[in-house]
Amino acid sequence: MSIEVIKPGLASSIQDKGRQGYYHLGIPPSGGMDQRSLVAANLLLGNPEGAAVIECALMGPELRFTDTHKVAACGAEMLPRVDGEPQPLNEVFEVPAGATLSFDFVKAGARLYLAIEGGIDVPERLGSRSTYALGSLGGLQGRTLQPGDTLGVLPAHELAKTGRRLPENLVPAFYKRYELRVIPGLYAHRLEPDSAERFYHEDWTAASEADRIGYRMKGGTKLDFIKREPPFGAGDDPSNIVDACYPIGSIQVPSGSEPIILHRDAVSGGGYAMIGTVISSDMDTVGQIQPHQKVRFVQVTLEQAMDARARYQHVLEQLRNMP
Repeated sequence: MSIEVIKPGLASSIQDKGRQGYYHLGIPPSGGMDQRSLVAANLLLGNPEGAAVIECALMGPELRFTDTHKVAACGAEMLPRVDGEPQPLNEVFEVPAGATLSFDFVKAGARLYLAIEGGIDVPERLGSRSTYALGSLGGLQGRTLQPGDTLGVLPAHELAKTGRRLPENLVPAFYKRYELRVIPGLYAHRLEPDSAERFYHEDWTAASEADRIGYRMKGGTKLDFIKREPPFGAGDDPSNIVDACYPIGSIQVPSGSEPIILHRDAVSGGGYAMIGTVISSDMDTVGQIQPHQKVRFVQVTLEQAMDARARYQHVLEQLRNMP
């Protein structure tokens, strides 16, 4: 059983929930940038929630199916079509043998997750099938999909039911402007007080340099760091530090000009001050922000972040228990 890639889309790759336990070695978790949508697509089909899917960024692929398969597409609003006929998002539908699956231009959101009953069959690397393209690891030959690629499919765990649909209250909403909750970082004290305050009161714009490594933000006032003598091992840029670890979601501002939110393919450490970290339950949202959309950062406490994480876990439980 196989699927042929006719057109790969913009940056389509094989992803699952990611690989854990190797970040201290410089290998990031990778995996779907919108974990909730990846899990939803798999669970609709009866797949294990971490089965490998195709993550489609801004533009979907064109795929020819050699065998009949049931599929589900969740996440960004890119209308699926089977031989030109429209199909529903967030619902199981069938692609007959010999048919071609394609997608309309994205209307909202940035990343769609295409799950196929059984899951995509690529070798596991360090416990995951996820693609880490920067390190040529996982997925299909460690890279994004290319024309002429052939994807295998694993046997289905259970018989998927055509028409099974995501409950409306579990369908994510997409906007043109987003608020991202942030806990101040280890180096927030390095900012001048007025810059620290301004960071949370200005709108920022997602730049076109927004990918699996990180989201660059533009349009705000340049942030000023408190002047100091560079310590041994740090660079001369005021935003430099002696190298430290970077958590996923951390925000660094090289030279104080353009904040970068590190995402699931980011390096594990470096020499830029982390002024804050986007909370884990908002990282799916980051992965769905389109270039040129507006973002405002909102400072929260650790207690508020823990409460948001509990609510996020409750949504995942609802997905696991949906009829």
